[in-house]
Amino acid sequence: MTTYVYGIARGAHPGLPQRADGIGGPPRPVRVLDAGALAALVSDAPEDLRPKRRDLLAHQGVLAGAASAGTVLPMRFGCVAEDDDAVLAALRDREEHHLERLRALDGKAEFNVKAAHDEDAVLHLVLAEDADLRELGRRNQEAGGGSYEERLALGERVTAAVQQRAERDAALVRRALEPTAVECRPGPEGTGGLANLSFLVDGEGAEALTTATETFRERHRHVVLRVTGPLPPYSFVD
Repeated sequence: MTTYVYGIARGAHPGLPQRADGIGGPPRPVRVLDAGALAALVSDAPEDLRPKRRDLLAHQGVLAGAASAGTVLPMRFGCVAEDDDAVLAALRDREEHHLERLRALDGKAEFNVKAAHDEDAVLHLVLAEDADLRELGRRNQEAGGGSYEERLALGERVTAAVQQRAERDAALVRRALEPTAVECRPGPEGTGGLANLSFLVDGEGAEALTTATETFRERHRHVVLRVTGPLPPYSFVD
């Protein structure tokens, strides 16, 4: 039976669950593998492991319960080892590395910020900033929309202006929020929008991040920010 790993904690962690439901249907009981200085939260892995909503929530619930009492290095969904012995061997082989990450993450949480443009608002903004673009649009309008070539040229100009604005705004978001965090890491590319950033913050940083987010929204109403957190620090565990 393969072993599913939820997270890693210190062996002395005060809140490791002794009885909790893990992933699977019916839920596999969560157990603690003790490797001395470290411990792993694990359960038996289902044979048909898939990212079902039920199992994703169970994974998050196990981590949330443990993290409420102390620092946990969260594994992303789907981390499976050959067996319990393989997990224990991995803990011992990289003990100092895991202890260092636990020390670095003590008292901290992750906040994820995704930024996107309000499409209507950014279009009005780029037109307001570019007199040549406004004039081109006015001439096309007076000509009943203009020729195909003129409409194409206008569309290309608008698209380029919006893209330039997107690059500027992505940098603005990071500059505005990064000072509130201990560390900032970009999320996966190809998720759309302007930016996908994860911030590692301590207790005071969480309030500062919230304040900085609200200030940014007031100053840049064409940018939509979606903040998720506090989360286990998934993005800061190697």
